Amino acid sequence: MGYTDKQIECRECGASFAFTASEQEFYASKGYTNDPKRCPACRQAKKSQRQGEGGYSGGTRQMYPAVCAQCGKDTEVPFEPKSERPVYCSECYTKVRQSNRF
Repeated sequence: MGYTDKQIECRECGASFAFTASEQEFYASKGYTNDPKRCPACRQAKKSQRQGEGGYSGGTRQMYPAVCAQCGKDTEVPFEPKSERPVYCSECYTKVRQSNRF
């Protein structure tokens, strides 16, 4: 299918931006069926806002203290431990995970 450049009005700031044929082809290859609603600058601002609201972006994560159920070592995990489920340090978790695969 041949694509042609489109001009789209940003729903956030009202600016007109180009949705190029190559971008349309890329979107289609990813299975996206809708055109973008925001210009690149507003998309980036929205992404930054989401990351600041607790979305994980590879930055700082909330960690919780725990004691490994296997070796007893103090550790930290990225979830709030529940008393009914065992929590493992990264070394023991790797061992437990590998032993449960087979």
